[in-house]
Amino acid sequence: MTPSVSISILIVALWVLYILMHSTTMVIAASSVAASNSSVLEGKALLENGWWSGESTDMSLNHCMWFGIKCNDGRSAIEIDMARVDPVKHNFSSFPNLVPLNVSYYGLRGSIPVEIGTLSKLTHLDLSHYYLTGELPLSLENLKNLLELDLDKTNLTGVLSLSLANLTQLLTFDISSNHLGGSIPIVLGNIKNLLELGLGGNYFNGFIRIEIRKFKFSSFPNLVRLSLSNNQILGSIPFEIGSLSKLTHLNLSHNYLTGQLPLSLANLTKLVKFDISFNGITGSIPKEFGNFKNLLELNLSNNKFTGPIPSTLGLLTNLSNLNLSFNEINGSIVSEIGLLKNLLNLYLNNNNLVGQIPSTIGHLTKLESLNLNWNMISGPIPTELASCFLIKFLSLSHNYLNGSVPSWVKDLYAPIKIDLSYNNLTGNVPISLIRMREFNLSYNSLEGRVPIIFKNYGFEVFIGNKDLCSDIKGFAQCTSPSLISPSTPPLALENIVSRMEDGREKDEHPNFKKKNSVPLIVFFISFSFFTLLQIFGYFLHSQCRVKNLVLPMKTHAELKGTKNGNLFSIWNYDGNIAFEDIIEATEDFDIRYCIGTGGYGSVYKAQLPCGKVVALKKLNRLEAEDPIVDKSFRNEVKMLTEIRHRNIVKLHGYCLHKRCMVLIYEYMERGSLFYVLNNDVEAVELDWTKRVNIIKDIAHAISYMHHDCIPVIVHRDISSNNILLNSNLEQAFVSDFGTARLLDPNSSNQTLVAGTYGYIAPELAYTMVFTEKCDVYSFGVVALEILMGIHPGELLTTLSSSSSSSSSRIMMLNEILDQRLPPPNRVVARDIFFVATIAFACLCTKPKSRPTMNWVSQEFLSRKKPIAKPLHAVSLWQLKNQENYMVGDIETQS
Repeated sequence: MTPSVSISILIVALWVLYILMHSTTMVIAASSVAASNSSVLEGKALLENGWWSGESTDMSLNHCMWFGIKCNDGRSAIEIDMARVDPVKHNFSSFPNLVPLNVSYYGLRGSIPVEIGTLSKLTHLDLSHYYLTGELPLSLENLKNLLELDLDKTNLTGVLSLSLANLTQLLTFDISSNHLGGSIPIVLGNIKNLLELGLGGNYFNGFIRIEIRKFKFSSFPNLVRLSLSNNQILGSIPFEIGSLSKLTHLNLSHNYLTGQLPLSLANLTKLVKFDISFNGITGSIPKEFGNFKNLLELNLSNNKFTGPIPSTLGLLTNLSNLNLSFNEINGSIVSEIGLLKNLLNLYLNNNNLVGQIPSTIGHLTKLESLNLNWNMISGPIPTELASCFLIKFLSLSHNYLNGSVPSWVKDLYAPIKIDLSYNNLTGNVPISLIRMREFNLSYNSLEGRVPIIFKNYGFEVFIGNKDLCSDIKGFAQCTSPSLISPSTPPLALENIVSRMEDGREKDEHPNFKKKNSVPLIVFFISFSFFTLLQIFGYFLHSQCRVKNLVLPMKTHAELKGTKNGNLFSIWNYDGNIAFEDIIEATEDFDIRYCIGTGGYGSVYKAQLPCGKVVALKKLNRLEAEDPIVDKSFRNEVKMLTEIRHRNIVKLHGYCLHKRCMVLIYEYMERGSLFYVLNNDVEAVELDWTKRVNIIKDIAHAISYMHHDCIPVIVHRDISSNNILLNSNLEQAFVSDFGTARLLDPNSSNQTLVAGTYGYIAPELAYTMVFTEKCDVYSFGVVALEILMGIHPGELLTTLSSSSSSSSSRIMMLNEILDQRLPPPNRVVARDIFFVATIAFACLCTKPKSRPTMNWVSQEFLSRKKPIAKPLHAVSLWQLKNQENYMVGDIETQS
């Protein structure tokens, strides 16, 4: 080959190489431009469609840097997580590369757009929780790479499409709590890899029912979770359910299932949770249930089970919740129940159980709730139960128990309620019950005096014990005088309770061998000492008042040494001593110590010389010189010094001074209910159980003011700002009586207007007469606010309308509940249903149609349940018209 030819070939090769390199560069550049344009379009789409707020985003950054957005190397969005954001539009076509998409909890409204079918790369789709309507679009069948589809609680209607069978890669499919009906498509069996299937809580016109035998369990060999609860499923459970050997969660509750449980259930040895409650299952509980060694929760309640409790249940040592209530189970409580050492809740109520409570129940040291109501159990309450010191709820009513009321309840860690009513208990009422938030000893054979300190619990908790006597209203009078009077000072009362517990109750202990006279003498000495102290304090207080609240120099010097003494020393000295302590503790009411304002003054947090942290409600000098404000101050003091209730904030003392007037309250470190509900972190801590208990506490407090005080006390300003919470958010206290008045039916002070906007009863707009029913209305607003997490606002206007508002007809109870909390379980849901029914009754526009607070309080004590109905099946219109409440006519008389 000649040199010229070689050179020519080289030139051609170089030219070809140049062209290829240039083409590649152009392609790369074009791709880069395309990617850049795509990125810009995606960012623009996020903003224009409300998928992201430009106000909270650095617009100098590309959308891949925004929170909740992930992109690939080409800066195209492959993941969007916008859970719990404001409602957005449905422009899915701008994001063709999405893999996971999460817009749950209010992310979308309206129907699911057809364009969602263009997201062919999607593997995870979560549209759960409310505001979607219409049917499932057929375009979903295009999402063949989908692994997870969550449409839980989206209000979808229609039937399940056969096209869902094309989603053969699905691992999780949850379409629970919608309004779907018809039958479950057999073609779902094509999804062989399915691990979780949730079809519970679906209705179509509420009446279409399917037979469980048509559900092909064998088509889902890998299934781990299965929920068919809250449907209209008929028939008996087929034998083939035993083929689901990998199942860990099985929920068939709230259906129309009948027949006996198939023995093949014994094959489901990996079960962790099994719920078949609220059906019509018959026969005995299979002994093969002992195979469920991993079981944590077993709920067989509200069926027709007969026969004894199998002893093999004692093998379920991991069990935390066991509910066999509302069946026809007979025999005795097996001693093997004591082997369930991880048990937290045990419900055996409403059966036909006989015999005694086994002593082995004392081995359940983690137990928090024990309910054996409505059986035929006899014998004494075992002392071994004292070992279950974590018990909060103990219900043994409607049995044949005998012996005495246990005194060991004082040793329980945090008791809330004990119900021993309708038994054959004898003996006295132990004073240690004062530590219970609620108790019921009615209809037994108790005898002796009921101490006056139980006044706030009411006569009803003792009714039916004909040999009891007391100075409490409703009881027969005792022949001997009481050792404790209503005016006994708090410290003296606490000392008396302690002495009586350490004396009388320890004397009952077999190892306590001192004579009865010793604690009795100590008691009389203590009582006499505190009585003399009270008389001396009253005398000295009177002397100070006579001298216009100015202590003479000699008295000031003599009492100087009490400045750093007990907090209650300020109770009897209104002058300079207490005032100096207050000035020192707040650095002359420095703004740093101010924790709130309202009413006629400001509230400060302060630590007094005695070490006690208190809340100081201070009126400034100009207000102190106002006769109206001065009267309000004295009125508040007068009422609060006479009030003794566990749900009304405690007044420790007061200070009257020429510069200001101050009330010294117990300090609540968690502040007001309003603050907690408006703080997302604390609102979540305030779970459903705590919220129900808080509403109950408020009801008891207002009932006490309306029905146990003479004359009647009307608060006039019940609002979330005036409800204080304790450190663990488990107890509520009504506060701020600055606008309250002692209602005398013949007094004109009924016409004084007070209250907080948004909580005032509607009739005050034209009657100007404030009655107890105004407080009832305000209570209803607060109760609804606690359930919703925010003030009901416009909802109150909708409910007050006399016309049948379409919005209230279609809006369901579950839609207005605080979405910051997880959905309530079945037990808590019934409590919420109960509270909502009460709240709506209190919000009636006609005052005479509202219940009294005494009725409300008693309903909480008796805990009568409304009809069982899922929350998503209860409309606000039904609640307003009390269509669901089946416990009797509401008392409306004052």
